Amino acid sequence: MKIVVDAFGGDNAPLEIIEGAVIALERNPSLEIILCGDEKKINEILAGRGAGRVEISHAPDVILNTEHPTEAIRKKKDSSMVRAFDILKERDDVIGLVSAGSTGAVLTGAIMKIGRIKGISRPALAPILPTKLDSDVIIIDSGANVDCKPVNLLHFALMGSAYYSIRYNVEAPRVALLNNGVEEGKGNELVKEVFPLLKSAPINFIGNREGSDFMSGQVDVMVADGFAGNALLKGTEGAAATILSLLKKSIKSHFSSKIGYLFMRKTFKELRSRIDVQSKHAGSPLLGCKKLVVKNHGNCKRMNIAASIQQTIQLHENKLNERIEQAISKLTSEGQGE
Repeated sequence: MKIVVDAFGGDNAPLEIIEGAVIALERNPSLEIILCGDEKKINEILAGRGAGRVEISHAPDVILNTEHPTEAIRKKKDSSMVRAFDILKERDDVIGLVSAGSTGAVLTGAIMKIGRIKGISRPALAPILPTKLDSDVIIIDSGANVDCKPVNLLHFALMGSAYYSIRYNVEAPRVALLNNGVEEGKGNELVKEVFPLLKSAPINFIGNREGSDFMSGQVDVMVADGFAGNALLKGTEGAAATILSLLKKSIKSHFSSKIGYLFMRKTFKELRSRIDVQSKHAGSPLLGCKKLVVKNHGNCKRMNIAASIQQTIQLHENKLNERIEQAISKLTSEGQGE
């Protein structure tokens, strides 16, 4: 089982990316990793670790976040990301790709190099966030598709349901449609058209839900167009970071609070761990591609990379793409999703 890793994508590359790959190798004896990037620098960090199970594909160039994604994918053929996509496309023994590089470039590379599962209108990102009930929720799409049609959101719902089912071993995840009200008939024209499609789709659709319900624990999969989904995701992440910052500032401003913190240090540590999804969770899979592609946050660390590699293995072993194909096939046979 082989996974290709963009070793030079991300703010903390290549050290954290490579160390994450080494951790994944230690956890999975049957795993092999292909690292794409500057061969000399990779070898310096590896220092002989992973001998026989690490392949290095020399790619001296890097795609930057400031570059136009389409031009970068087309022109930077010796970049670590393009090389990783070429390997994923050309080699049958490689099951997936992990990258913390430019989001736009990852999306463009996946579409141009790998392509979509037959019947899927558009791939979509599905990141994970915690809920107040000690469960997790995913939002799909979170920014890959800003302008959407009803059929796109229908496909997002099918893919998100299949992904959540595999990721958390839940038979019928609760799928909701992001809206400005819970009543049927609420919202803009897009969500009004999508509602009946989701209602008749082979998923556990629970209706419209507002943004305040996102982390309530009552929703497993929140479906949205990429614009609204990204706004909800970034707003939620920003709010969590602000609350933690204000809490820390308040504790430091009072002597009694500092004393109280000593007794609650374990509680605060658990809270930070729960909220800090970037360090705890794997990356966001780009659902709908012919092969598995996982996009990590740009400032992710080694444990996040290791988790993303493990996630890729899990999704492969549980045949995520086959389940998506089956769902799309069922829709088509019923005259939906065309």
